[in-house]
Amino acid sequence: MLLLAFDTATPAVTAAVHDGTAVLAQTYQVDARRHGELLLPAIGRVLAEAGVDKRELTALAVGVGPGPYTGLRVGLVTAAALGHALELPVHGVCTLDAIAHQARAEGLSGPFTAATDARRKEVYWADYDAAGRRTAGPAVDRPGELAPRAVSVGAGALLYPQAFPGAQGPEHLSAGALADFAVTELAAGRELLPNVPLYLRRPDAQVPAGYKAVLPA
Repeated sequence: MLLLAFDTATPAVTAAVHDGTAVLAQTYQVDARRHGELLLPAIGRVLAEAGVDKRELTALAVGVGPGPYTGLRVGLVTAAALGHALELPVHGVCTLDAIAHQARAEGLSGPFTAATDARRKEVYWADYDAAGRRTAGPAVDRPGELAPRAVSVGAGALLYPQAFPGAQGPEHLSAGALADFAVTELAAGRELLPNVPLYLRRPDAQVPAGYKAVLPA
């Protein structure tokens, strides 16, 4: 297996190459306003560092959120385009699941919550058990509406210490963790998600309830 993974659901633009055993290369840059500008160069860097030609890839994995629409769509559209051009399967991964996987790989134990910044004074969150399995979520809520979490990770948790008093890193996702999560799930025979965004919010744009007449009847 040669899997290219990337995520743009958080302020971090991150990409990685995994050979089915280990991460060969990864890159990570936090810049919430430049996802579209940074992602393709990041992909080029990790492929070059891993010594992998894009035509040698066997699969793609992309974070499908939840995340803000503007950043999230960059990764999803890029995954769809590359998958079509290279005739590769595209596996979607819940970004919160990948952050939880990263936290456990970095030594976190016991039940915990992963939370990212949803803006508008809200967080995207999901709960995980001691084995890293998701037990609740993903969902979007105001931190004050949630029961305080004793142990939590992610930028959303770090932003609201009253709701997440035990907040710690990782702050944002690294694509190496996303790649490793995808490889682990696929090796276990478990299906991943389609390349479809987890927005969780209804769109801001609304169809007008009535139309004002412009021309006389």
